[in-house]
Amino acid sequence: MNTDAPAIGVIGGSGFYTLLADAEEIRVDTPYGEPSDAVMVGSVDGRRVAFLPRHGRGHAFAPHTINYRANLWALRSLGVRQILAPCAVGSLRRELGPGTIVVPDQLVDRTSGRVQTYFEAGAAHVSFADPYCRAGRSTVLRAVAAAGTEAHDGGTMVVVEGPRFSTRAESQWFAAAGWSLVNMTGHPEAVLARELALCYTSVALVTDLDAGIDAEESVAQDEVFTVFAENTERLRGVILEAVRMLPENRDCACATVLDGMSLPIELP
Repeated sequence: MNTDAPAIGVIGGSGFYTLLADAEEIRVDTPYGEPSDAVMVGSVDGRRVAFLPRHGRGHAFAPHTINYRANLWALRSLGVRQILAPCAVGSLRRELGPGTIVVPDQLVDRTSGRVQTYFEAGAAHVSFADPYCRAGRSTVLRAVAAAGTEAHDGGTMVVVEGPRFSTRAESQWFAAAGWSLVNMTGHPEAVLARELALCYTSVALVTDLDAGIDAEESVAQDEVFTVFAENTERLRGVILEAVRMLPENRDCACATVLDGMSLPIELP
């Protein structure tokens, strides 16, 4: 095993375009095309980490045009086995206001037309009842405390196609279903990570109350970007603490999810 290989990956969301100082830039070719950007590989307290901006530097890719398969494949091919995925979200619950960090435990897919699997032949049906890594979620929650801030434990994130925001009726529908957050990038990213037997943990930063929460308000892009920018350093602190605290040896179900399955692809 290459000890210089990054075992931990961070996929940065809107406004989260850099993480590591003195990092090496690596261009990765994949069978699925080019990732969103070069992967930056560096170290955090002796642990090798790969960072990839989900939208590319400068936000080159809208949520529905991101090459999610290439992104996850590139990270695994470099050695990554655990992924932290910070992202911007709208809140469907008034008590989860702008600036709140949420570590969701469930996901609902409301996207359409996105390629969401590597398994395009044969019978390979991955378990996805619990979409986020148990060990990763526990680690992030401990990292939040270590970073001197707070987070909400749990909640369902509904992922919409975008790039438009939800209508007021859609937002009210999502809230009435009992869901907590709305986002545009969490799927298929999470399920593709599972198909590659990667640990995947979403770390959501609330940037706004979604359109159906307040009768007179609606979501605006500049508001989302402003709130995320105001909280980027706090979120970065949590991610760096989590990198330090993630277990070196995986004993979660993510690592063995493909055991006994006949796969139509050869994993890197």
